[in-house]
Amino acid sequence: MQTILVVDDSDSIRKLLEVTLKTRGFMVVSASDGQEALETLERYTDRDSVGFNAVVLDINMPRMDGLSLLITARARPEWQTLPILMLTTEGRDEDRERALALGATDYMVKPFKPSELVMRVMALLAT
Repeated sequence: MQTILVVDDSDSIRKLLEVTLKTRGFMVVSASDGQEALETLERYTDRDSVGFNAVVLDINMPRMDGLSLLITARARPEWQTLPILMLTTEGRDEDRERALALGATDYMVKPFKPSELVMRVMALLAT
């Protein structure tokens, strides 16, 4: 079973993502901000492998925002190829371009269609 880390400060968005992904057969672990997500990634990473198959990551969050987490993740060799889908309210072209330049694998804007999110996660996992 593939495991997805969902990172969003909104309880309702996290719950929607969890239900959407779980009904498609994924195991889901959630974090409410970038700092908690970083701690979770570290806990689930051992010397030989990352415990997650992909991350769905919001940008605007307390303690550590999504872009800071993205930068931190891409600086670590074991997380450089971990697929990271940004899911955010930031819909400007410059926001999308910045996230992709920093190493995001894909970028979606809220509100989103759950079916499209699942298709994009599945596409990330297929590469």
